[in-house]
Amino acid sequence: MSLPDELYNIKFAEHMESLKILYLVDPNFKVICNEYCLSTTATKKYKGKIEKYFNKKIESENLSKELEEEILIYLLRRK
Repeated sequence: MSLPDELYNIKFAEHMESLKILYLVDPNFKVICNEYCLSTTATKKYKGKIEKYFNKKIESENLSKELEEEILIYLLRRK
């Protein structure tokens, strides 16, 4: 059984041999590692969603400001 991809990172690089052995022989360590992997994956997923919605929020705010100005200009021209 191989290690999940999330465990191949710079933080664990100098301990990779020990990590591989413990992952295979220690069920408690394996559970911790698997939970770490799930958490890391979820973090990446939510980070992407936050960025996506943040960009949509900025676009909506900008559009609202442009439309406010357009409405005011339209109203002022009608006077």
